[in-house]
Amino acid sequence: MALVTFNDILPQARQAGRAVGAFNIANYETAKAVMIAAEAEQQPVILQVYHRLMSDPYISALGAMMRNMAEKASVPVAVHLDHGATFEQVKLAIDCGFSSVMFDGSQLPFAENLEQTRSAAEYAHRHGVTIEGEIGHVPLNGTEAAVNIPLSTPEEAAAFAAETGVDALAVSIGTAHGYYREEPKIAVDFAQQISAVVAIPLVLHGGSGTPHEKVKAVIKNGFAKVNVATEFQHTFQLRLQDELQKQDGKFLPLDKLMLAPTDAAVKHLRTLIHMFSHP
Repeated sequence: MALVTFNDILPQARQAGRAVGAFNIANYETAKAVMIAAEAEQQPVILQVYHRLMSDPYISALGAMMRNMAEKASVPVAVHLDHGATFEQVKLAIDCGFSSVMFDGSQLPFAENLEQTRSAAEYAHRHGVTIEGEIGHVPLNGTEAAVNIPLSTPEEAAAFAAETGVDALAVSIGTAHGYYREEPKIAVDFAQQISAVVAIPLVLHGGSGTPHEKVKAVIKNGFAKVNVATEFQHTFQLRLQDELQKQDGKFLPLDKLMLAPTDAAVKHLRTLIHMFSHP
């Protein structure tokens, strides 16, 4: 296949009642793991990076690597900026060749979020890039309260989607980023109500640790993109830690050291991708 935008994969996924996995990568091995898993499952996938990486002086090199992987893949692959915090980050991601971006103004007042997201969407579309917006802030566990999460309302979601022109919309339905401190209360009823009035693909942030039956339920209600970062990267990290302990300080070429962690991540990712595509 080739590098694609959201419009090449997400509307089709929503119509079919499935979702595309969006996985945050940080280096060659984590990107490689996502690609191997997607190829093995023969499903489209989204390679995405945290917005903080946009301040790395070598972000253009990371973007070029992701593009190269996408262009050589046998499945559709989008390269995406996750939680772009400023217009400048959105512009930089587009300059680096990303096929999709996110502008996250969810912590702004609704009107200000709408206006800034609309401006970012106009810029992205002029450059042939798709864009994701967010309303109803999805908090970060460990640093933000994970209770009394402000849920998105159907009315807000419909107005925001219509007036900004975004291609995908992240909404809060009770998930949080990172591992949960307690069982999350996922508002599937809100997901159903929002899906009924918003035609564009919806996005579930905070996929790590979210009960699979809840993930499947919201996928069937228009959530065509599911973000996972923590549990995927932690799987890689834990296996790397095991390999380092086995070496007990002895030298092993890094490419060989990374084989087992990459394989562990691939196995984990394949389980997720299969679930998202067969809810």
